[in-house]
Amino acid sequence: MKGLHILFIAALAAAGALPSGHGGGVTPAQAGLDDFDFQTGEWRVHHRRQKPGTQDWIEFEGTVSNRPLIGGAANLEEHALDAPSGAYRAIGLRAFDPKTREWAIWWLDGRYPSGPLGPPVKGRFENGVGRFYADYEQDGKPMRGRFLWSDITPSSARWEQAASGDGGNTWAPNWVMELRRATIPPAAAPAPSSDFDFLHGEWRVHHRYLRVKGNSREWVDAEGTARCRAAMGGQGNVEEHTIQSPSGAYRAVGLRSYDPKAAHWSIWWLDGRAPHELDAPMQGRFEGGVGTFHGETTIGGRPTRVRFVWSRITPTSARWEQAYSSDAGRTWETNWVMEFLRGS
Repeated sequence: MKGLHILFIAALAAAGALPSGHGGGVTPAQAGLDDFDFQTGEWRVHHRRQKPGTQDWIEFEGTVSNRPLIGGAANLEEHALDAPSGAYRAIGLRAFDPKTREWAIWWLDGRYPSGPLGPPVKGRFENGVGRFYADYEQDGKPMRGRFLWSDITPSSARWEQAASGDGGNTWAPNWVMELRRATIPPAAAPAPSSDFDFLHGEWRVHHRYLRVKGNSREWVDAEGTARCRAAMGGQGNVEEHTIQSPSGAYRAVGLRSYDPKAAHWSIWWLDGRAPHELDAPMQGRFEGGVGTFHGETTIGGRPTRVRFVWSRITPTSARWEQAYSSDAGRTWETNWVMEFLRGS
């Protein structure tokens, strides 16, 4: 969980602050940052998808809404799919790495809201065509997957998913989306859980985190802002942070998804300084007005438990705390606290 504990074990030496916009000249590190600008906004989508394990194809309609995150260095694609087997929602989360000039793409299917979000599909655009690849196994056989963006105009675009069992020599498409600009945003579905409704909107955030370097331990204070809104028709939400750390401002995104069957939330954290790292989620629920979420990581070669706690929630304030345990949860050490306040 590098995105979670980077504040705790590092000196917050930012790997180059992410741009807050696209104004001015484009540096080599920014080249490719605007690749997905064409998709910002609302779209109608015609899906054509191969039924798994068959040669049969099905067709259905849907909508998608795309908007930028963390100053354009990431974006969120929200789908509503009217599939014949039942309507569902999904999210595509993309993040740009200025070092490699590649995008990483994760897909969260609303039918499986606890994930996991596997290794991302990675790639870039060249000559107006976007190619993104990932390796996986199917029935014990190594496979290669590909996303392909093409035929891009101001009002239309084409996306194709394909698989290859021969190392990319040949490709078999299995899902095609034809996108057309929409004039009416898709309707939202009712929210399955109201746990995080308190967090929707704009916040000022005071951060206090423990910085450890060798034998040195000190608490550092920083200011920031946060914005949270519902996603996936209320089945999830997205929380955007700007953190004014002493070593340089950076941005981050929290993505949450609710699983009504398990009655718990899954939480992923994307740190703008490590934009291609998204690890296993924190999971938990609210009880008695307090939200408790747990996960696992490794620090210094040692297995470590991680805990998030939401508490002291009012209409104008809330408290979030991160803590670690190296003794299987018997004791906990707090290392990051956020105090949320409404207003200017």
